[in-house]
Amino acid sequence: MRLRARSQRKVAKETTEVTTEGATKDSMSDTRSDLTVSLWRGAQQGRYESYKVPWRENQTVLDVVTFVQRHLDPTLSYRFACRVGMCGSCAMTVNGRPRWTCRTHVSSVVKDGRLEIAPLENLPIIKDLAADMRPFFDKWQRAKGAFVPARTRNDEIERIRPDSTARIAADAAIECINCGICYAACDTVRWSSDYLGPAALNRAWTLVNDVRDDANAERLQAVAASGGCHACHSHQSCQELCPQRLNPTASIAGLKRRTMWAYLKGEI
Repeated sequence: MRLRARSQRKVAKETTEVTTEGATKDSMSDTRSDLTVSLWRGAQQGRYESYKVPWRENQTVLDVVTFVQRHLDPTLSYRFACRVGMCGSCAMTVNGRPRWTCRTHVSSVVKDGRLEIAPLENLPIIKDLAADMRPFFDKWQRAKGAFVPARTRNDEIERIRPDSTARIAADAAIECINCGICYAACDTVRWSSDYLGPAALNRAWTLVNDVRDDANAERLQAVAASGGCHACHSHQSCQELCPQRLNPTASIAGLKRRTMWAYLKGEI
């Protein structure tokens, strides 16, 4: 898998500047000033292009990208769905940090009237701001992220006490929506393409603590292998930048302990 290096993007910095000339009158209303927005264009060997975009009150970064696509350059490719912080599909790199663009207000990240927007790091680029998420989800599968029920629909439903130790451990990590922010922020993923990444390991931790699951032996073996939980350097970039305020580093630490005990007991 070819990863896009930050240095490569810095080399391709200067490009054409596109202004808002020709945009509709309505689109220019409520404007304080103009933003200079540099967007990554092309695929792996791409470049930045600069655009002048109206700066409005309560404007999100996704609003800026959408303005460029609708009024300045309809060939711009990017990904979004819900626009309200529920799906995570609009994740991009904004001024060097991975963020949900629908929840990131321009006023909180703009620097000297400029924004720099690129696709997520550590993933191949499909085109422009759309990253290829297949390596991310392939690793999710390698970590045995699918639930394997221990009972059938004909069996009695398992009763899970909300105050049980296992349930509390799973609850702390269960709200991941696979947006890829933690994966893009992870230095270990950047250094080692074989590393499973924070999201996949976080998912494995939730299932390890699910008493209804029947695949923990295989799952622990998968996450203990090369590129698994023991490759984590605990930099906590994933925890710092997670929009859901989860702590994948803590989940990975739990997997390190659990796999060690499983190995000592001869279970893996």
